[in-house]
Amino acid sequence: MPPSSFTFQIDAGQVATLRARLEEMGYELSPLEYGHFRTQHKLKKVSVQAYQSGKLLVQGKGAAEFIEFFLEPEILGEAKLGYEAVHNPEMFQPHIGVDESGKGDFFGPLVIAGVYVDSATVPLLLEAGVKDSKLIKSDKKAREMADTVKEIVGARHSVIAIGPEKYNQLYLKFRNLNRLLAWGHATVIETLLVSVPHCPRAISDQFADARVLQAALKEKGKKIELVQRTKAESDVAVAAASILARAEFLIKLERLGETLAPPQVLPKGASAQVSQMAQRLYAAHGAEGLARVAKSHFKTFAEAGAASLRSTAPEVSNGDL
Repeated sequence: MPPSSFTFQIDAGQVATLRARLEEMGYELSPLEYGHFRTQHKLKKVSVQAYQSGKLLVQGKGAAEFIEFFLEPEILGEAKLGYEAVHNPEMFQPHIGVDESGKGDFFGPLVIAGVYVDSATVPLLLEAGVKDSKLIKSDKKAREMADTVKEIVGARHSVIAIGPEKYNQLYLKFRNLNRLLAWGHATVIETLLVSVPHCPRAISDQFADARVLQAALKEKGKKIELVQRTKAESDVAVAAASILARAEFLIKLERLGETLAPPQVLPKGASAQVSQMAQRLYAAHGAEGLARVAKSHFKTFAEAGAASLRSTAPEVSNGDL
C-alpha cells in the first residue's frame, strides 16, 4: 500500500499561493495551532496542514493524487513523487543501510540493524511506505512494518540486540558510547557482507568522529565505501534498518519486563516515569537487579541508587544527638 502521509518544506510565498488556490478550489480553511491553516476535503480524501515553521503535511488516501496533480506542478514547481529514481538514483543502487534503536532508552537493549537493498527491492520498500522509524508513532505499526521489510529483503538483513547485562559489560570495555556503537555498526556490516560480498557501499548516520566507525570495520568492511551523513534515514535502506532495530527493541523490552517479579511494563525513553520505575526496581532488586534490565551508565541509574539510600536512611531526632 502506498504511503498516505507526506511532508514538504515551503516558503511564505508558497504558503500564500497554496492558501489562495485551495480557497479557489472550494477547500474550507480553518485555524491551526502553531500554523497558518488546515483543511480537509472528505470527497477527495486529503487533509493539508501548513505550519509556521514552513512544514507542510499532506495526509489521506487521496494525498498522492493531490501532490502529483496539484501540489507539485502548481505550488512546488517540481515533480518528485514517483520520480525518486530520477532525483536520487544512488538510492536505487546496491548498498547497505545501518541504524540503531535504544541508544537513548534507559531500559532495554541497544539494537543495531542493517539492510541490503538494490534496484529490485528499493521500489518495493518505497511502495510499502518504509520511512524513518521515528516517524512511525505506533509501536504496533512499527512491528508490522518490520515484518513487511523482512518479507521484501528476505535474508539480506542483520539485527544485533545487545541486552542490558552485555551492554553494561561492553560499555565498561569501550568506555565510550560512540566506540560501542561503531563496534555494533561494523559487526552488522561485516555480517551482511558475508551474504552480499560485492556490495560497494554502506550508509549510516554521521558519527561525531567519522574515523571511529571506519576504524571499527574489519577486513571485509574496509573494502567498501562508507558513507556517514546527517539524516541518513532519508535513504530507504537506512529507514528500513531503523524499523527493524526499533521493532526488535520493542520486543526485547517487553520480554525484559516479563522477567521481573512481578512482571512490569518497562517505559521507553528517559522520562520522569522512567526514573520512578528505576527507583522502584532499585529498591526491590538492588543495583544488580536494575542492571539486568537497564543501562547502568545513565544518570538515572545513580539517581535511583541515591533515592534508595535516602529512603532507607534512619531518621535522626534531637534526642539522638
